[in-house]
Amino acid sequence: MAITTYAELQTSIGNWLNRDDLAAVIPDFIALAEATIARDLRHFKQEKRVTTSVDERYENLPNDWLEILQVQLSDGGVLSSISAAEMETRRALDGTAGRPRYMRLTADQIELYPTPDTPYDVLMQYYARTPALTDVDTSNWLLRDAPDVLLYGALVASAPYLVDDGRITTWAALYQAGIEGLNAENMKGRHAGPLRMGVPR
Repeated sequence: MAITTYAELQTSIGNWLNRDDLAAVIPDFIALAEATIARDLRHFKQEKRVTTSVDERYENLPNDWLEILQVQLSDGGVLSSISAAEMETRRALDGTAGRPRYMRLTADQIELYPTPDTPYDVLMQYYARTPALTDVDTSNWLLRDAPDVLLYGALVASAPYLVDDGRITTWAALYQAGIEGLNAENMKGRHAGPLRMGVPR
């Protein structure tokens, strides 16, 4: 059957498990798969850009962020990422406020140095968590492009609940192959150069 919606994914999982008594826990299998995928997958379709104003030493990260790609001041200049130790060293040497030039991640916040002396607009590019499937939000890019990853991820997640299912090795291998394929697609998309045509002389 086609897997294009959250309901169809749940039905397919039940069919693969050959069980009709799991309706209450199949959403848990999907949620566990989504959590695993968020750790394993980085794809350009997860990229997001937001513009925000910063005016404090610590600023909150977006709720759906997974990994920072770049933070850039709107009027030019990319903030360089530094370690916690280097941040403390710089603050000890010069703790004055000014135009931010460096950043580091801490908890669910981003620390800026120097501390902004006035509000600055920044453009943040980051990998965002793929929106979870629900009865209301019934599809997303991952379900449209790679339903196999969600299916096999959920089947792997079902194994501890079902206890000692011999098929887990097969499902895990298929899940891993799907993740590797998407990550390879991401790398190819990032590094493919523009098409160039040679002109005869």
